[in-house]
Amino acid sequence: MEWQAVIQLVRQAGNILLDRTAAGQITVKGRADYVTQVDFAVQEYLKRELAALTPSIPLMSEEQDNSRLDHTKPLWILDPVDGTTNLIHGFPASAVSLGLLEQGRITLGVVYNPFREELFTAKAGEGAFLGGSPIRVREGHDLEHSLIAVGTSPYDKELARENFALFAQIFSRCEDIRRTGSAALDLCNVACGRTDGYLERNLKPWDYAGASVILEEAGGRITDYAGQPVNFLHNSDCLAAPAPVHSQLLTLIREAAP
Repeated sequence: MEWQAVIQLVRQAGNILLDRTAAGQITVKGRADYVTQVDFAVQEYLKRELAALTPSIPLMSEEQDNSRLDHTKPLWILDPVDGTTNLIHGFPASAVSLGLLEQGRITLGVVYNPFREELFTAKAGEGAFLGGSPIRVREGHDLEHSLIAVGTSPYDKELARENFALFAQIFSRCEDIRRTGSAALDLCNVACGRTDGYLERNLKPWDYAGASVILEEAGGRITDYAGQPVNFLHNSDCLAAPAPVHSQLLTLIREAAP
């Protein structure tokens, strides 16, 4: 497989996010859950181009029916726009996220934020990169000296009381918290040391697939809220951080569990 060709496809697809007219063509899928013409355009572009480049690997993507895919074989997992609500509002924190699932693990990942022209990449066993330069999680810090990103699970507002009670516990023990609205970018921010942890309930596989290998190759750990591996075929809670902070956050999650 031409890994560099895949990276360039994601970069090209990311430029579609800059189309403000298409971003304003919105369909409501559910409460706080939207899709724009940008989502469809990115998906169709990458579906076509990846099929030409890797014809034996089908695509699993947010804006299509994935029920007939063979999960026992390699799959591309795509989020055409991670951070659609941000895109609609012109808040510049959205990304195209692509991962390759092979034998239950993500082996390749690309996340591109065209608004900052930031391209995160990783290949299992070969490290993580931002724009071609190696990146690493921030190490040697505990929760007290950490900046933690949180996700509010906007599609699951019934979780708000639990979520914000947990966030209050984390806030009281860390330096501060952040919220960007893009799981892929939150994971990449941990990978490059901008933040020291990220957590969110009930994410979909395409929200974290591409970025998960970037985080792991940068030295971070990603699990669900029980400390188990995240699921790339079904929804999963996500907790990502360098090992010491991950351990402390996991303890807080377990203490806060109803």
